[in-house]
Amino acid sequence: MSRRRIGFWYRLAAVLAKPPLLVLFKRDWRGMEHIPAEGGFITVVNHNSYLDPLSYAHFQYNTGRVPRFLAKVSLFKGGFVGAVMRGTGQIPVYRESADAVGAFRAAVEAINKGECVAFYPEGTLTRDPAMWPMEAKSGAARVALLTKAPVIPVAQWGANEAMPPYAKAKDLRFFPRKTLRVKAGPPVDLSMFYGQEPTAEVLRAVTDAIMDAITEQLAEIRGEPAPAERFIYRKALADKRRIQQKAAEGENE
Repeated sequence: MSRRRIGFWYRLAAVLAKPPLLVLFKRDWRGMEHIPAEGGFITVVNHNSYLDPLSYAHFQYNTGRVPRFLAKVSLFKGGFVGAVMRGTGQIPVYRESADAVGAFRAAVEAINKGECVAFYPEGTLTRDPAMWPMEAKSGAARVALLTKAPVIPVAQWGANEAMPPYAKAKDLRFFPRKTLRVKAGPPVDLSMFYGQEPTAEVLRAVTDAIMDAITEQLAEIRGEPAPAERFIYRKALADKRRIQQKAAEGENE
């Protein structure tokens, strides 16, 4: 099979989601020519708003190649959302368990069948204060090395202006209308890594190459240079704890 059919559930989701997206947002879409017309591939996408999966899905749905997202398993449980997640063939991820490996296996199988699998390599909303992509996990790198499928970097900006990272529903700001900017770039060249043992060092290098490509597309969308160093959340947390500890020690002297 060279490509996945859109199917009933994806069309239903589009019927429900597209009208409000068209009413509430303007669009600036670029790089659709980089989305492969046939065969399996991977998209790697930055994440800066709870709304941006809709922005990216709308962009890619209009290319005719629908993505299968890796999503936390709780979204698949019951209700209409769960029915849509199951019906559209999204891939559940069981975080912090042995079953997490199954998500990568399912992703590899889907790509080998000619489908698109979408990764948010950061694994969560960015914690970078300026909302640039932060240090990522290695899942997309692992699947890329296993499949040797094209890896398409996709950057997006604009949903975060309506709903910033970790904002609540009450913080939504739709007006004035924001522009959803989505840009797909050319495939990331990972050929130098093919055939290498997937050590921690190799996976980190592949992941960095992927994140560099996403960041490059985002810099073009934002019209400003990206920071020289990528934000590392665990390092920022450690630094914060160290400062708090020193402050506490100073108070106790």
